[in-house]
Amino acid sequence: MPNAATLTPTAAPLLSATDLKAALDARDEIALLDVRETGQYARQHLLYAVSLPLWRIGWLVDRLVPRRDTRIVLTDLDGSLVQEAAARLAGLGYVDVSALAGGTLAWAAAGYEVFSGTNVPSKAFGEVVEREAQTPHIDVRTLREKIQRGDKVVIVDGRTPQEFRNFSLPGAHSIPNAELPYRVRELAPDPGTLVVVNCAGRTRSIIGAQTLIDAGLPNPVAALQDGTMAWLLEGHALEHGRAPLQPEPSPAHLARAREDAQALARRAGVVRIEARELAAFAADTTRTLYRFDVRSAEEYRAGHLPDWRWAPGGQLVQATDEYVGTRGARVVLADWDGVRALVTAAWLAQLGLHEVFVFSPGPSADAELETGDERVRILREPGTPLAPWIGVRQAQELADAGQARIFDIDKNPLFARRHIAQAAFSAPDSLPRWLDALPGGTVAVITSTDGALAQLVASELLRRGYDVRALAGGSQAWFDAGLPTGSGREAILTGEDDARADSYAYDDPAVRNRKFREYLDWEVGLLAQIERPGGETPFRVAGRPGHAAPAR
Repeated sequence: MPNAATLTPTAAPLLSATDLKAALDARDEIALLDVRETGQYARQHLLYAVSLPLWRIGWLVDRLVPRRDTRIVLTDLDGSLVQEAAARLAGLGYVDVSALAGGTLAWAAAGYEVFSGTNVPSKAFGEVVEREAQTPHIDVRTLREKIQRGDKVVIVDGRTPQEFRNFSLPGAHSIPNAELPYRVRELAPDPGTLVVVNCAGRTRSIIGAQTLIDAGLPNPVAALQDGTMAWLLEGHALEHGRAPLQPEPSPAHLARAREDAQALARRAGVVRIEARELAAFAADTTRTLYRFDVRSAEEYRAGHLPDWRWAPGGQLVQATDEYVGTRGARVVLADWDGVRALVTAAWLAQLGLHEVFVFSPGPSADAELETGDERVRILREPGTPLAPWIGVRQAQELADAGQARIFDIDKNPLFARRHIAQAAFSAPDSLPRWLDALPGGTVAVITSTDGALAQLVASELLRRGYDVRALAGGSQAWFDAGLPTGSGREAILTGEDDARADSYAYDDPAVRNRKFREYLDWEVGLLAQIERPGGETPFRVAGRPGHAAPAR
């Protein structure tokens, strides 16, 4: 075992569960960060804890908590990881870091509710919306009967285009939730056509359907109850690999969508700001500011405001905690078309976790646009040695000769789908265990999708004294070179510690269906959980009650 170099200890002040509860109730800016790997976090955590795994801090924290003097409270399962995480954050310039004494177990022991799963605030919000707004739903059997009768029905899938490409309902159209009022009239111009919104489970079906109802679409609208899970549970097949072609709105339909979006935003209390106010927000060092462009990936790449992040509107509502780590922060959305940012802002305002604003760039913005993907800034502590790179051919030669062992540390579902043939998968926090067991003289090669995360993790291992390399270009470079690949979960060393496996990934239908039912029961059960101490929410549903559910 090498002599592991340790971080300079920084004793983070400890908070009791009662103190943390008071801080959360105060509604001031606060970032509650759980530093376990995300799969471990998903087993039990505080409602408003955001996943920031210890070994991925430099990869994620600048996006989740951009202001260095934000009040940060760290948590984990039992308090065993928070001091190391606090030292790492201090090394990156964060100056107000404390920790929950005893972690999640202490929170539960104090009588406060703990939650499982991911994106829990957003998913609980979806259940509240369905209850309070009486969002109509339609079950799979009834939908199929309508289709077979030849009734006027349009199915729209509110998930991301990539998810739609992976699998979709037969005949469904891909329109992500925030795009629905913007595009749906092209598919259902007849107000007598029933519009059914589906997702993979529940939340986006509910939010998508209620979006159209709140936006004043004259058509009958319903959420597909339990989404594509219900479709498979009923024994029907999904389609795979369909192109997510989205219709562009006609001038007349766009004008109507703008009117509806403005009314929706007004009811939700969304505030518009001008350039002067945005500049004041950016100059205010006492508050956190997030700026998002919610258009499609293609539109974002073609031109976006400098330093504005990409967050497709539907996902910003569905998985808010993956984009915004500071509760109570200011969130500004760029309004390019008068529809999508307003719709997204309306839902974020009702979610109630942040101050939400909309900014219209105006004609002069074209002179200062950036192109391409969002820039990701990786933070490294000063003086941290950079792990050396190794090319894919050399890595293959060493692995074939038994002189190197390749470890993938990205996400286990990605690894199961396709991976380097010689690789094993490990959550980053378990790597020292496996590296300690390697024969002497064996080099550890660390890989991730593009290699950037791999070098961050490999550099930490190097600091601890291990002989490591980061795979240049990551696993994608290996794939592009046509080198041997594999699939499956057999070489996953740490189970679901880093991320829960997708319920859809199970090959055995009986296992998959059991996972579906467990998931659906969990999601519906969130309504009871948020009624208990430690589960209080600021949700405010401004939506209109839905029309009666479609009859057979």
